[in-house]
Amino acid sequence: MIETSQLRLLPWRSPEGKPCYLSTSDPNSRVSRLADKVEEEQIECGNVVLEGAQEVLADQAAGEVAVRFALTQAVLSLRDVLLVAHSRGERLPDPGVR
Repeated sequence: MIETSQLRLLPWRSPEGKPCYLSTSDPNSRVSRLADKVEEEQIECGNVVLEGAQEVLADQAAGEVAVRFALTQAVLSLRDVLLVAHSRGERLPDPGVR
C-alpha cells in the first residue's frame, strides 16, 4: 500500500468533501498537468480576491454586506492557496536525503 506522503494532494475535493490524491511518479501525466493548471488558477484567483478585498477595506463608505462578501471570498481563496502550498510542500525533496 502507498503511504499518503507519497501521494500528490490534488487541489480539489471529492463530492463528499474528502481530499483527493494522485498516485503517479510522472509529473507530466494528464492529471498532474490538470492539477498544476488548477493550482495556478487558484493562486491567480487569490490575487484578484486580495486586490478586491483591499479596495473594499480602503473604501470608508463600504457597508457591512460588501465587507462580509470580501471577507468570505478572501477566506475561500486563502483555503485554496493554503491547500496548494501544503500540496507543493509535500512534494519537495527531503533536505536530509541525498
